[in-house]
Amino acid sequence: MNTSASAVRIIPATAVREGAGVMVHRTIGTAALRNYDPFLLLDHISSDNPDDYIAGFPPHPHRGFVTFTYMLDGCMQHQDSMGNTGNLEPGSAQWMKAASGVIHSEMPKQENGLLRGFQLWINLPAASKMDHPEYQEFPAAAFPVVETGDYRLKVLIGRLGDVTAPIRDDLTQVTYFDVELRPGRHFQHGLPAQNAGFVYVFEGNGQFNGQGVVQHSLVMADMDGGIFDFVAGKEGARFIVVSGKPVREPIVQHGPFVMNTREEIDQALQDYQSNQFVRDRAWVKRKQ
Repeated sequence: MNTSASAVRIIPATAVREGAGVMVHRTIGTAALRNYDPFLLLDHISSDNPDDYIAGFPPHPHRGFVTFTYMLDGCMQHQDSMGNTGNLEPGSAQWMKAASGVIHSEMPKQENGLLRGFQLWINLPAASKMDHPEYQEFPAAAFPVVETGDYRLKVLIGRLGDVTAPIRDDLTQVTYFDVELRPGRHFQHGLPAQNAGFVYVFEGNGQFNGQGVVQHSLVMADMDGGIFDFVAGKEGARFIVVSGKPVREPIVQHGPFVMNTREEIDQALQDYQSNQFVRDRAWVKRKQ
C-alpha cells in the first residue's frame, strides 16, 4: 500500500456561536486553521438542545464563494434572494454558488430533537466570484451509495469510480463523501495529487495512517496522490472525506464576503449597505 503521511495534521473542533446564536463545532475558519485552500470554513452542527440551534440563521449575505450544506438529522428551512425555498431534511443537501451576491436564511423547522449537519464554504477563483448565483437542492434518495462488507459510503459531490453524485463542482473539482465504517475495519482511499483533502470524524474514533483521531477532529490529509488508511475503533466511526483543487489566489475575507482584494471587500460592503448587493433579484419578504 502506497501511503504517505508527509503533512498529517489534526485540528480539534472549536465551539463557536454563529448566526443568531447557533452552537457549531468549527475546524476550518478558526485561529488554528484560517483556511485550507480551496476551503474557507467547515461548521458541524450537532445538538439535541433547542437552545443551541433554535435561533437559526436569519437573513444574511454571501459573496465570492460556494456554500454546501448537508443535513444528517432534523430539518432546516431555506429561503433566498433568488426566489428559492426549500426544506432540508435528513440526508438531503444544498449547493449554493453565492458568487456576485445572495441574501438567504436558514432556519430550523423544528422546536426540539436532534439537529445535525455540516456547512462547507468553498472558495471561487477571481474570474468566477462575480458570476450569477446558482442553487441546487437534492433529497437524500438522489445521492448514490457504495456499500461493502467494511463500510457504507454516500457520494455527495463529484464521483467515486463509476459512481457519480448529482452535484459537481468543476471549478475546484471538489469531492465529498460520507463514510460509515464498521468497528475495526479499514477504509483506504486515494486523494488526487496536488489537491487539498481532509477527513472530519463526527462519530466514534479511529486511526488515520496509525495516528489516533477522536470525534470532532479534522485531519488535514495532504497525501500527494498517495492512499490513506483509516481504521475504525471498537464502536466504529463515521466521517466525511473531502478534497478539492486549490485556487491559489489571495484570500481577503470580511465575514460573509470573500474576495481577492480589500477594495473588492469595500465594494461588497458598499453594495450591501446601499441595497445594490443582489443583482439578479431583490429580496422579497414572503407572507407567512
